[in-house]
Amino acid sequence: MKPAKTVNIHEAKTHLSRLIEEAVQGEPFVIAKAGKPVVRVTAIDAPLPLAVRRTGFLAGQISVPEDFDRLGADEIATLFDGGQ
Repeated sequence: MKPAKTVNIHEAKTHLSRLIEEAVQGEPFVIAKAGKPVVRVTAIDAPLPLAVRRTGFLAGQISVPEDFDRLGADEIATLFDGGQ
């Protein structure tokens, strides 16, 4: 992923329509104030890099016992009964 383009507030106000169109096309940008990045603009439908989920990435690598929902049931019952 290439770094996002950085623009200052004045440039962002002057060229907002063009910058938004570029963001929609997959070119996010950062708005800076006094050289310090303050806002990242991306298209709404573009997932953020940290938001990408990898469903099923451990498929076939782990197993869950058939009695998973009953594991430790006796011990738990004893704890709730106070050892009686």
